[in-house]
Amino acid sequence: MTIQYERPVSHAAHWARRLALFSCVLFVAVVLSHRFGPLTTPHFLALAGFAAVLAGVSVLLAAIGLARLWFVGARGGKASFMALLFALLPLGVAGAAAYSYFYKPALHDVTTDTVAAPPWLAEPSADQDWLPRGGIVTPEERAVQLEAYPGLSGRRYEGALDRVYQGVRKVAAAYGITITAEDGLDNILADLEDLVVDPAKVAQSAEALGEVPIPEARPLETPLTPHVGGAGDVLLQGEWRSPVFGFRFDVVIRLREEAETTLVDMRAATRYGPHDLGMGANLVEGYLKALDAELLGIAGD
Repeated sequence: MTIQYERPVSHAAHWARRLALFSCVLFVAVVLSHRFGPLTTPHFLALAGFAAVLAGVSVLLAAIGLARLWFVGARGGKASFMALLFALLPLGVAGAAAYSYFYKPALHDVTTDTVAAPPWLAEPSADQDWLPRGGIVTPEERAVQLEAYPGLSGRRYEGALDRVYQGVRKVAAAYGITITAEDGLDNILADLEDLVVDPAKVAQSAEALGEVPIPEARPLETPLTPHVGGAGDVLLQGEWRSPVFGFRFDVVIRLREEAETTLVDMRAATRYGPHDLGMGANLVEGYLKALDAELLGIAGD
Protein backbone atom coordinates (compact mmCIF):
# COMPACT_ATOMS: atom_id res chain seq x y z
CA MET A 1 0.00 0.00 0.00
CA THR A 2 1.46 3.33 -1.14
CA ILE A 3 1.12 6.27 1.17
CA GLN A 4 1.13 9.63 -0.59
CA TYR A 5 2.23 12.54 1.51
CA GLU A 6 0.30 15.79 0.85
CA ARG A 7 1.85 19.02 1.95
CA PRO A 8 -0.37 21.23 4.07
CA VAL A 9 -1.38 24.64 2.74
CA SER A 10 -0.73 27.82 4.65
CA HIS A 11 -3.87 29.92 4.37
CA ALA A 12 -2.12 32.74 6.23
CA ALA A 13 0.41 33.06 3.39
CA HIS A 14 -2.30 33.36 0.72
CA TRP A 15 -4.25 35.90 2.76
CA ALA A 16 -1.02 37.80 3.27
CA ARG A 17 -0.54 38.08 -0.48
CA ARG A 18 -4.12 39.28 -1.01
CA LEU A 19 -3.88 41.90 1.74
CA ALA A 20 -0.47 43.11 0.62
CA LEU A 21 -1.61 43.47 -3.00
CA PHE A 22 -4.71 45.38 -1.92
CA SER A 23 -2.70 47.69 0.34
CA CYS A 24 -0.16 48.40 -2.42
CA VAL A 25 -2.85 49.18 -5.01
CA LEU A 26 -4.73 51.33 -2.51
CA PHE A 27 -1.59 53.24 -1.61
CA VAL A 28 -0.71 53.95 -5.25
CA ALA A 29 -4.28 55.08 -5.99
CA VAL A 30 -4.28 57.38 -2.96
CA VAL A 31 -0.93 58.93 -3.95
CA LEU A 32 -2.10 59.57 -7.51
CA SER A 33 -5.39 61.05 -6.27
CA HIS A 34 -3.53 63.36 -3.93
CA ARG A 35 -0.87 64.37 -6.45
CA PHE A 36 -3.09 64.87 -9.49
CA GLY A 37 -6.63 64.70 -8.14
CA PRO A 38 -8.89 66.40 -5.62
CA LEU A 39 -7.87 64.39 -2.56
CA THR A 40 -6.82 66.68 0.29
CA THR A 41 -3.85 66.02 2.55
CA PRO A 42 -5.85 65.03 5.68
CA HIS A 43 -7.76 62.39 3.72
CA PHE A 44 -4.57 61.28 1.99
CA LEU A 45 -2.83 60.71 5.32
CA ALA A 46 -5.80 58.76 6.69
CA LEU A 47 -6.05 56.47 3.64
CA ALA A 48 -2.28 56.05 3.34
CA GLY A 49 -2.13 55.14 7.02
CA PHE A 50 -4.89 52.57 6.52
CA ALA A 51 -2.95 51.05 3.61
CA ALA A 52 0.18 50.87 5.78
CA VAL A 53 -1.77 49.09 8.55
CA LEU A 54 -3.05 46.51 6.06
CA ALA A 55 0.50 46.05 4.80
CA GLY A 56 1.68 45.51 8.36
CA VAL A 57 -0.98 42.82 8.91
CA SER A 58 0.04 41.13 5.67
CA VAL A 59 3.66 41.02 6.86
CA LEU A 60 2.57 39.25 10.05
CA LEU A 61 0.57 36.72 8.04
CA ALA A 62 3.51 36.25 5.68
CA ALA A 63 5.75 35.56 8.67
CA ILE A 64 3.30 32.88 9.82
CA GLY A 65 3.36 31.39 6.32
CA LEU A 66 7.14 31.26 6.27
CA ALA A 67 7.19 29.70 9.72
CA ARG A 68 4.75 27.00 8.59
CA LEU A 69 6.94 26.38 5.55
CA TRP A 70 10.00 25.95 7.75
CA PHE A 71 8.50 23.69 10.40
CA VAL A 72 5.98 21.54 8.50
CA GLY A 73 6.75 22.28 4.85
CA ALA A 74 3.39 23.95 4.24
CA ARG A 75 2.71 25.43 0.84
CA GLY A 76 2.74 29.22 0.66
CA GLY A 77 6.37 30.24 0.49
CA LYS A 78 5.95 32.08 -2.82
CA ALA A 79 2.79 33.77 -1.57
CA SER A 80 4.58 34.96 1.54
CA PHE A 81 7.49 36.29 -0.51
CA MET A 82 5.15 38.18 -2.86
CA ALA A 83 3.30 39.58 0.15
CA LEU A 84 6.55 40.99 1.52
CA LEU A 85 7.32 42.60 -1.84
CA PHE A 86 3.86 44.22 -2.16
CA ALA A 87 3.98 45.50 1.41
CA LEU A 88 7.39 47.09 0.91
CA LEU A 89 6.05 50.25 -0.78
CA PRO A 90 3.41 51.39 1.74
CA LEU A 91 5.45 50.29 4.74
CA GLY A 92 8.64 51.87 3.41
CA VAL A 93 7.00 55.25 2.84
CA ALA A 94 5.23 55.08 6.19
CA GLY A 95 8.51 54.22 7.92
CA ALA A 96 10.33 57.15 6.28
CA ALA A 97 7.51 59.51 7.25
CA ALA A 98 7.52 58.23 10.83
CA TYR A 99 11.29 58.73 11.06
CA SER A 100 10.99 62.34 9.86
CA TYR A 101 8.07 62.95 12.20
CA PHE A 102 9.96 61.87 15.31
CA TYR A 103 13.49 63.03 14.43
CA LYS A 104 12.75 66.32 12.65
CA PRO A 105 11.48 69.40 14.58
CA ALA A 106 7.69 69.80 14.71
CA LEU A 107 7.54 72.92 12.53
CA HIS A 108 5.06 73.87 9.85
CA ASP A 109 6.51 77.31 9.03
CA VAL A 110 10.21 78.02 8.35
CA THR A 111 11.96 81.18 7.21
CA THR A 112 15.41 82.57 6.53
CA ASP A 113 14.66 85.58 8.75
CA THR A 114 13.53 84.38 12.17
CA VAL A 115 13.46 87.93 13.62
CA ALA A 116 11.20 89.55 11.01
CA ALA A 117 9.85 86.88 8.70
CA PRO A 118 8.52 87.97 5.29
CA PRO A 119 4.79 88.69 5.72
CA TRP A 120 2.04 86.95 3.78
CA LEU A 121 0.26 88.96 1.14
CA ALA A 122 -2.76 86.74 1.67
CA GLU A 123 -2.83 84.66 4.85
CA PRO A 124 -2.96 80.96 3.86
CA SER A 125 -6.00 79.11 5.13
CA ALA A 126 -7.22 75.57 4.64
CA ASP A 127 -9.60 73.20 6.36
CA GLN A 128 -7.33 71.17 8.63
CA ASP A 129 -10.00 68.53 9.25
CA TRP A 130 -8.61 66.10 11.84
CA LEU A 131 -5.05 67.51 11.82
CA PRO A 132 -4.38 69.72 14.88
CA ARG A 133 -2.50 72.92 14.18
CA GLY A 134 -1.60 76.04 16.11
CA GLY A 135 -2.17 79.58 14.96
CA ILE A 136 0.59 82.20 15.02
CA VAL A 137 4.19 81.03 14.92
CA THR A 138 5.74 81.62 18.34
CA PRO A 139 9.29 82.82 19.13
CA GLU A 140 9.93 79.44 20.73
CA GLU A 141 9.24 77.74 17.39
CA ARG A 142 11.64 80.13 15.67
CA ALA A 143 14.26 79.25 18.27
CA VAL A 144 13.69 75.56 17.54
CA GLN A 145 14.20 76.28 13.85
CA LEU A 146 17.48 78.09 14.52
CA GLU A 147 18.75 75.10 16.46
CA ALA A 148 17.58 72.54 13.91
CA TYR A 149 18.51 74.45 10.73
CA PRO A 150 21.35 76.86 11.60
CA GLY A 151 22.38 77.18 7.95
CA LEU A 152 18.98 78.37 6.76
CA SER A 153 19.72 82.01 5.93
CA GLY A 154 18.93 84.59 3.29
CA ARG A 155 21.09 85.66 0.35
CA ARG A 156 22.69 89.00 -0.48
CA TYR A 157 23.43 89.80 -4.11
CA GLU A 158 25.50 92.67 -5.44
CA GLY A 159 22.96 93.51 -8.09
CA ALA A 160 20.11 95.90 -8.75
CA LEU A 161 16.65 95.08 -7.47
CA ASP A 162 15.20 94.58 -10.94
CA ARG A 163 17.99 92.16 -11.95
CA VAL A 164 17.50 90.03 -8.86
CA TYR A 165 13.73 90.15 -9.30
CA GLN A 166 14.03 88.70 -12.80
CA GLY A 167 16.21 85.89 -11.47
CA VAL A 168 13.78 85.19 -8.62
CA ARG A 169 10.86 84.88 -11.04
CA LYS A 170 12.82 82.67 -13.44
CA VAL A 171 14.02 80.28 -10.74
CA ALA A 172 10.53 80.15 -9.19
CA ALA A 173 9.04 79.03 -12.51
CA ALA A 174 11.79 76.43 -13.01
CA TYR A 175 11.44 75.16 -9.43
CA GLY A 176 7.68 74.68 -9.74
CA ILE A 177 6.59 77.64 -7.60
CA THR A 178 3.47 79.30 -8.98
CA ILE A 179 3.43 83.01 -8.12
CA THR A 180 -0.09 84.06 -7.11
CA ALA A 181 0.42 87.58 -5.72
CA GLU A 182 3.01 90.35 -5.79
CA ASP A 183 3.50 93.62 -3.95
CA GLY A 184 5.97 96.49 -4.13
CA LEU A 185 6.61 96.23 -7.87
CA ASP A 186 6.74 100.03 -8.04
CA ASN A 187 10.17 99.75 -6.40
CA ILE A 188 11.64 97.99 -9.44
CA LEU A 189 10.14 100.17 -12.18
CA ALA A 190 12.65 101.67 -14.59
CA ASP A 191 13.81 105.23 -13.97
CA LEU A 192 11.44 107.54 -15.80
CA GLU A 193 13.44 110.74 -15.56
CA ASP A 194 14.30 110.67 -19.27
CA LEU A 195 10.62 110.49 -20.10
CA VAL A 196 9.68 113.69 -18.25
CA VAL A 197 8.44 116.39 -20.66
CA ASP A 198 10.64 119.49 -20.79
CA PRO A 199 8.29 122.54 -20.52
CA ALA A 200 10.70 124.77 -22.52
CA LYS A 201 10.70 122.36 -25.45
CA VAL A 202 6.93 122.06 -25.32
CA ALA A 203 6.60 125.87 -25.35
CA GLN A 204 8.85 126.13 -28.40
CA SER A 205 6.81 123.48 -30.18
CA ALA A 206 3.63 125.28 -29.24
CA GLU A 207 4.90 128.54 -30.76
CA ALA A 208 5.78 126.75 -33.97
CA LEU A 209 2.51 124.83 -34.26
CA GLY A 210 0.16 127.32 -32.67
CA GLU A 211 -1.59 127.27 -29.35
CA VAL A 212 -1.25 123.78 -27.93
CA PRO A 213 -2.39 123.24 -24.35
CA ILE A 214 0.29 121.87 -22.06
CA PRO A 215 -1.09 119.07 -19.89
CA GLU A 216 -0.70 119.61 -16.21
CA ALA A 217 0.76 116.99 -13.93
CA ARG A 218 -1.90 114.90 -12.22
CA PRO A 219 -1.55 113.84 -8.61
CA LEU A 220 -0.79 110.18 -8.00
CA GLU A 221 -3.82 108.11 -7.12
CA THR A 222 -3.90 106.53 -3.68
CA PRO A 223 -3.63 102.74 -3.98
CA LEU A 224 -6.71 100.80 -2.97
CA THR A 225 -4.68 98.36 -0.85
CA PRO A 226 -1.93 99.36 1.57
CA HIS A 227 1.65 98.27 0.96
CA VAL A 228 2.62 95.10 2.79
CA GLY A 229 6.03 94.87 4.45
CA GLY A 230 8.70 97.54 4.35
CA ALA A 231 8.45 100.60 2.14
CA GLY A 232 11.16 99.38 -0.22
CA ASP A 233 10.34 95.66 -0.13
CA VAL A 234 9.19 93.55 -3.04
CA LEU A 235 7.09 90.53 -2.01
CA LEU A 236 6.14 87.52 -4.10
CA GLN A 237 3.75 84.89 -2.76
CA GLY A 238 3.21 81.54 -4.41
CA GLU A 239 2.34 77.87 -4.09
CA TRP A 240 4.52 74.80 -4.41
CA ARG A 241 3.72 71.07 -4.50
CA SER A 242 6.20 68.33 -3.71
CA PRO A 243 7.07 66.39 -6.87
CA VAL A 244 6.09 62.85 -5.80
CA PHE A 245 3.31 63.08 -3.23
CA GLY A 246 2.00 66.56 -3.99
CA PHE A 247 2.13 68.09 -0.51
CA ARG A 248 1.14 71.76 -0.76
CA PHE A 249 3.30 74.57 0.55
CA ASP A 250 2.70 78.31 0.62
CA VAL A 251 5.78 80.38 -0.15
CA VAL A 252 6.65 84.07 0.14
CA ILE A 253 9.88 85.64 -1.14
CA ARG A 254 11.04 89.08 -0.05
CA LEU A 255 13.50 91.29 -1.92
CA ARG A 256 14.99 94.27 -0.12
CA GLU A 257 17.54 96.72 -1.51
CA GLU A 258 20.26 97.66 0.98
CA ALA A 259 23.37 99.73 0.20
CA GLU A 260 23.61 98.81 -3.49
CA THR A 261 22.89 95.17 -2.73
CA THR A 262 19.70 93.14 -2.76
CA LEU A 263 18.78 90.91 0.17
CA VAL A 264 16.54 87.90 -0.57
CA ASP A 265 14.63 86.14 2.22
CA MET A 266 12.17 83.30 1.92
CA ARG A 267 9.42 81.71 3.95
CA ALA A 268 7.67 78.37 3.42
CA ALA A 269 4.74 76.85 5.31
CA THR A 270 2.97 73.56 4.80
CA ARG A 271 -0.70 74.12 4.12
CA TYR A 272 -1.90 71.18 6.23
CA GLY A 273 -0.85 69.81 9.58
CA PRO A 274 1.54 70.88 12.34
CA HIS A 275 4.61 69.11 10.91
CA ASP A 276 6.28 69.55 7.53
CA LEU A 277 8.60 66.54 8.00
CA GLY A 278 11.58 68.74 7.12
CA MET A 279 10.32 69.44 3.60
CA GLY A 280 9.95 73.17 4.22
CA ALA A 281 13.64 73.64 5.00
CA ASN A 282 14.60 71.48 2.00
CA LEU A 283 12.36 73.61 -0.22
CA VAL A 284 13.94 76.87 0.93
CA GLU A 285 17.50 75.56 0.72
CA GLY A 286 16.93 74.04 -2.72
CA TYR A 287 15.37 77.19 -4.11
CA LEU A 288 18.10 79.48 -2.78
CA LYS A 289 20.83 77.23 -4.18
CA ALA A 290 19.14 77.37 -7.57
CA LEU A 291 18.92 81.15 -7.24
CA ASP A 292 22.65 81.29 -6.44
CA ALA A 293 23.36 79.38 -9.63
CA GLU A 294 21.09 81.69 -11.66
CA LEU A 295 22.64 84.86 -10.24
CA LEU A 296 26.19 83.50 -10.32
CA GLY A 297 28.67 86.36 -10.38
CA ILE A 298 26.66 88.89 -8.37
CA ALA A 299 26.33 86.99 -5.11
CA GLY A 300 27.73 88.81 -2.07
CA ASP A 301 28.98 87.51 1.25
